[in-house]
Amino acid sequence: MAATGEHHLLSTEIVNRGIEPSGSMTFSVRVRRRLPDFVQSVKLKYVKLGYHYLINHGLYLAAVPVVFLLFGAEVRRFGREEVWRMLSESAGGYDLVIVLALFTLLTFILTFYFFSRSRSIYLVDFACFKPHDDLKVTKEEFIELARKSGKFDEASLEFQKRILESSGIGDETYVPKSIMSTERTSTMKEGRAEASMVIFGALDELFEKTRIRPKDVGILVVNCSIFNPTPSLSAMIINHYKMRGNVLSFNLGGMGCSAGIIAVDLARDMLQANPNNVAVVVSTEMVGYNWYPGRDRSMLIPNCFFRMGCSALLMSNRRRDYRRAKYTLEHIVRTHKGGDDSSFRSVYQEEDLEKFRGLKISKDIMEIGGEAIKTNVTTLSPLVLPFSEQMFFFSDLIKRYFSGTAKSKGGGAMSGESSHRLPPVLQEMSQLAPSSSSSSTTKPYIPDYRLAFEHFCIHATSKSALNELQRNLGLSDENMEASRATLHRFGNTSSSSIWYELAYQEAKGRVKAGDRVWQLAFGSGFKCNSAVWKSIRRIGPLQAGSNPWLDCMDRYPVEAFSQYS
Repeated sequence: MAATGEHHLLSTEIVNRGIEPSGSMTFSVRVRRRLPDFVQSVKLKYVKLGYHYLINHGLYLAAVPVVFLLFGAEVRRFGREEVWRMLSESAGGYDLVIVLALFTLLTFILTFYFFSRSRSIYLVDFACFKPHDDLKVTKEEFIELARKSGKFDEASLEFQKRILESSGIGDETYVPKSIMSTERTSTMKEGRAEASMVIFGALDELFEKTRIRPKDVGILVVNCSIFNPTPSLSAMIINHYKMRGNVLSFNLGGMGCSAGIIAVDLARDMLQANPNNVAVVVSTEMVGYNWYPGRDRSMLIPNCFFRMGCSALLMSNRRRDYRRAKYTLEHIVRTHKGGDDSSFRSVYQEEDLEKFRGLKISKDIMEIGGEAIKTNVTTLSPLVLPFSEQMFFFSDLIKRYFSGTAKSKGGGAMSGESSHRLPPVLQEMSQLAPSSSSSSTTKPYIPDYRLAFEHFCIHATSKSALNELQRNLGLSDENMEASRATLHRFGNTSSSSIWYELAYQEAKGRVKAGDRVWQLAFGSGFKCNSAVWKSIRRIGPLQAGSNPWLDCMDRYPVEAFSQYS
């Protein structure tokens, strides 16, 4: 039974199942978990952490105007003749010393800030791999091919069919041919073949778009959660493109769907430490190597959602790249809930009873993910929200914090005599139903994140997760369009999905100069990470062949979103 503090996370439904032969009525109670209301359960320490980041970055800039005012007030006291007179007369020496001291202090502050501030990090361009059409499957073909592989019984096939029907995934996603073979697919040979296809395909397009030579790359970061061969995937890229011997290469494994932002964070740190350099970041996942052929239903879920995909991006700290870059990196906020046992095991790779390896998805994944997202969003908010929204949010938070002990003791949706007429188990479950009277008085103020961002790229996991995030963050259907379109057209491509979503925004011609993009990704660990980019220039639809969306733009969003209504 859930604790009292978790009752608002449960949605209950009492179903009358009829009358038994003995004459007594029978009931069943369904309890569903949902994402927690982020702002309702926000913690002050995460708001404090966000303001800590903000103050650290704004301290020097806040000091400069003060010094300018003091210096200007002191200088305005003198005309040109008076300044020269003070230089020649000792009587004016004291005032001149003050002016010179303020000027020296101002010069010191500006110099210190210039040399201590972080270098601007530019996103020059990025590419998303689009597989060949012969790898495209509909949902019906997916189930039929799975049946022909002989790896699943009818119960497992029926379960996967039900998951696909409610997943939000369309009929044009891509899977490797090997997963439908009667042979084993999780082999090094198949994994390397799939990795070569998606990674080299994305990198070839990136190098062509940016006109940069592989030998000019100084930093290489690759992330792939499940497939981690020896030599590494980063070494495979270096060997294929014959990169230079002193390239700084990193290979991130086992970090889940949010690893794309983690890889960007690592590339940023390396660019800060290595001036006048460029970095390539590759994000992908191997579907065939992670294919689960068993019967455990919690492990069958990833089979239904994960699809082929890969993204490659070029980042730079060279000032000359500003003219051709698309975005500047403004913020990265990372949240890790791995210290909690339930969060750590929410997405867990293990073997089933038949020794088949797969990813086991916890039944509490929605609640666990919601807590991580809530923490991350709370920390990010002070960095990005307008001052007016921060004031409303913070005052509401303080008001609810100090009135927390004055909550209504009314309880659930059923009370008084009516609840005592039910059997004891139904009396207890009825108290978990949310009360309309109490919720109306404690409804929190949800900041309008549309005032901080023009574009939203939220990791495309499933239809239900996107619907819950839209409700909690107060976003519109247009704000969620890129995420839903990506889930429908390409499926869950793991760490690269947020880049397919940004490619969607560009293909629609929506990104204008000065627009801010929020990328929100979450995955095993449990981790949730945010990246904020600011557009340098207007980005219109790209030329044919350079964007994975150009051949299907006319079909979105109408066809993809009829199932979300």
